[in-house]
Amino acid sequence: MHRFFAEPGQIGEKEIVITGADVNHIRNVLRMRTDEEVLIADGQGAEYRCKLTELGENEVRVQILWKLDGNAELASAVTLFQGLPKSDKMDLIVQKCVELGVDRIVPVSTKRAVVKLDAKKEQTRLKRWNTISESAAKQSGRGVIPEVSGIMSFEKALEEAKKLDVLLIPYERAEHMAETRRVMGEIRPGQSVGIFIGPEGGFEESEVEEAVAAGARAITLGRRILRTETAGLAVMSMLSYLLEE
Repeated sequence: MHRFFAEPGQIGEKEIVITGADVNHIRNVLRMRTDEEVLIADGQGAEYRCKLTELGENEVRVQILWKLDGNAELASAVTLFQGLPKSDKMDLIVQKCVELGVDRIVPVSTKRAVVKLDAKKEQTRLKRWNTISESAAKQSGRGVIPEVSGIMSFEKALEEAKKLDVLLIPYERAEHMAETRRVMGEIRPGQSVGIFIGPEGGFEESEVEEAVAAGARAITLGRRILRTETAGLAVMSMLSYLLEE
């Protein structure tokens, strides 16, 4: 069954009005017809099973059949602080981390980040990344659309991260997998978690020291050096296994 998102203001007691790009997708791409059923998520965890009733050019109306309790979210809100990678690697990172349950993604400008974006390019990239997030949320049955926020400096990202309960920073010089297992195993449902992932070339030692001083735990992901687009997925996979209810 196809899934779409609607803003809370579009959701009434008995009817939901779909607008925007989804109208064209429903009418002209999927070629759906009235009486077909769809799932609508409100972006806040609730879902509605609905029946198409009107297919207009600018809006689609659906009748609410019943409300479902969304259950596709992890028991903890996870924020990924991702060092800006080169090329289109961020597209993959956003898509797969959303599938794995991330709550928010923050692109971070670090000392070894090669990518430098001006304001115009940043807005273009952010629009693309958030579109990818929405598409991945639909595909994976998420009840919310994780936000990809504006690019932050490393210092600003650390200030944001201090608000969270648990901070993790995978680092190639960290040792003892048993310690990683212990740290990860102590995370409890309901705690907010932040993950810092470096760009190509990783973090500079001074950045890791700053993160640890801010409360982050330096962990190892094993004896193999993972690419920037792999490391976040590895941590998200571990957290998904530990926190899935």
